[in-house]
Amino acid sequence: MYKSNKNNLNQLICRFIAATFLLFAVMTTVRAQDEKTTASLGTPDEVVLQWNRVLTDTVRIPGVHPPTIIVTRSYAMMHLAMFDAVNSIEGGFTPYLTDVPGSRHASSEAAAAQAAHDVLAALYPSQLAVFDTELAASLDGIRGNRLRQGIRVGAVCAERIVANRANDGWNAPLPPYNLPTTPGNWQPTLPGFLPAAFTHFGNVTPFATTGSAQFRPNPPPALTSAEYTADFNEAKELGAATSATRTADQTLVARLWANVGTPTNSTVVWNNVARRIAGERGNSTVENARLFALLYMTHHDALQTSFTSKYFYGLWRPVTAIRRADEDGNPNTAPDAAWTPLLVTPPYPTYAGNAATQGTSEATILALFFGRDDLPFETTWEGTPAVTRSYAGFAALANEQARSRIYGGIHYQFDSSAGQSIGRNVANYVFLNYLKPRGCVFQ
Repeated sequence: MYKSNKNNLNQLICRFIAATFLLFAVMTTVRAQDEKTTASLGTPDEVVLQWNRVLTDTVRIPGVHPPTIIVTRSYAMMHLAMFDAVNSIEGGFTPYLTDVPGSRHASSEAAAAQAAHDVLAALYPSQLAVFDTELAASLDGIRGNRLRQGIRVGAVCAERIVANRANDGWNAPLPPYNLPTTPGNWQPTLPGFLPAAFTHFGNVTPFATTGSAQFRPNPPPALTSAEYTADFNEAKELGAATSATRTADQTLVARLWANVGTPTNSTVVWNNVARRIAGERGNSTVENARLFALLYMTHHDALQTSFTSKYFYGLWRPVTAIRRADEDGNPNTAPDAAWTPLLVTPPYPTYAGNAATQGTSEATILALFFGRDDLPFETTWEGTPAVTRSYAGFAALANEQARSRIYGGIHYQFDSSAGQSIGRNVANYVFLNYLKPRGCVFQ
């Protein structure tokens, strides 16, 4: 009985430490002289960051990535394969899918590079020549058994993640989604009145959560409630294309986060932030492998939760609500049949907000991983001219991303609040349950 109680206490202590941001302190150390002497840890030459760059460059090539699959799936698959490959050799953490019996003399860098190469070759075969060139650069200078054993470990991890995700639901047909024109129900929006997108996301296999409904938010406020009234009127005033209330900076924020005038999308923004902080903090290969695997598992599953909550609740977008406010039964919401948002409304219901979900999920993982949220940084949106903005920490960037949708007139504040709740919940769940340090036992 004493031993059982002691074990239970140890487990509770471990989980408490994780929840209070101290897991980063028990990470394994980097083995000296294990990799190429020319590789500087935490720089763009570090192997995890190298292949992260390769994938980012790949998906930005027009027509390479399938339009009905979110790009986060590719990032999660590649980084999870890299993590399992490095962890099979370095040890220290629970594996995601594969723990290959390796050798302490195998090259972690070779294993990570081979895993990344093979996953990307399976996902984007048209770019094989590019991947082969990058692989040769990764393996240059590694010799003998260290090279051969590392390649073997990486190949096994890649093969298993590709097989694991082969029938994950992303290639399924998109189910139709149509609602009656009852007040409050989502309808296709101007200018294109496009049908609902990503309706198959709810049936996709998650990377970590138990399902798309595990962290579903509570229902949105009733159309006659004070919360709906306040957020309706804010979106109407602040998000109008011709708003006299929205500031120039708020307009810029809305446009940047919606990729208006810049090719830098929100996934690239957060990826660049993670790369920048990882480099500045001098992350080792195993640390980077774990960081990016956690980041993209969380991103994928948090977005799945917000997307499927949209189709579960089916709430109308501001442009529909404002033009039809005389039908909502709320005397404090006035209709405007000519109202147009600053941004083009995406083709799916409003609640919960995807942008808020993404930003908060990534900010939470980064804060958990680094043990703090007061690391200042800058991030740049490409364009002519380029725009560089400064932030006091991860939450500051996430909050700006969430508010950008209200400035753009395509969301209500309650959408963003629900999305942020999803992001926090999924991130904490992933961090506490996956890729955990081994042997967290206190004597």
